[in-house]
Amino acid sequence: MPLPDPLTRHPIPGWKGTAFLKAIVDNPLIEVGDYSYYDDSRGPEHFVARCVRYHFDFIGDRLIIGKFVAIAQAAQFIMNGANHPMGGFSTFPFQMFGVENAPAVTPGSLGHRGDTIIGNDVWIGREAVIMPGVTIGDGAIIGTRAQVARDVPPYAVVVGNPGCIVKTRFPPEIVAELLTIRWWDWDAGKIARNIAVIASADIDALRAAV
Repeated sequence: MPLPDPLTRHPIPGWKGTAFLKAIVDNPLIEVGDYSYYDDSRGPEHFVARCVRYHFDFIGDRLIIGKFVAIAQAAQFIMNGANHPMGGFSTFPFQMFGVENAPAVTPGSLGHRGDTIIGNDVWIGREAVIMPGVTIGDGAIIGTRAQVARDVPPYAVVVGNPGCIVKTRFPPEIVAELLTIRWWDWDAGKIARNIAVIASADIDALRAAV
């Protein structure tokens, strides 16, 4: 069976709680790879409003989500707009309330931490929180309600608050090979033909499929 169209709004027959993000996200500051999805029983169409927080155009930071990313309900991507000025004695955002002589807010004054980047084949659990400027490597798993404030290496498993790496899914030499093979960049037909291999842990079979 071929892979579904990555622009399918509801790719699971009979269930409207899951959507491929490419079909529902139109914010130019959010980039989404093929087949990445959001699951939310309240309606996945509200992903940007519910999950991407404090994302303001004037700051310009991007949320970049790779291919085949699975995002569970109520995961939160906190963007740089959540930061308050920290260069003075007070962090109170006076300018938001039109207070006279309040200094203007600029990306620099907010401690801009850069884009938030989610790699390919990442699984983000329910109510996990990803802080601004974090990069999560390919194949990583972020546990339910984990709070991630630091970069996560490929194929690491992170749980808890603060988020801590509890293990790496595969030995370093296998991780290196997976990052070289990059099955998620294969064309859809080749992926479909090799689903059983991709879903297995047989590196010899995956090598043979390259």
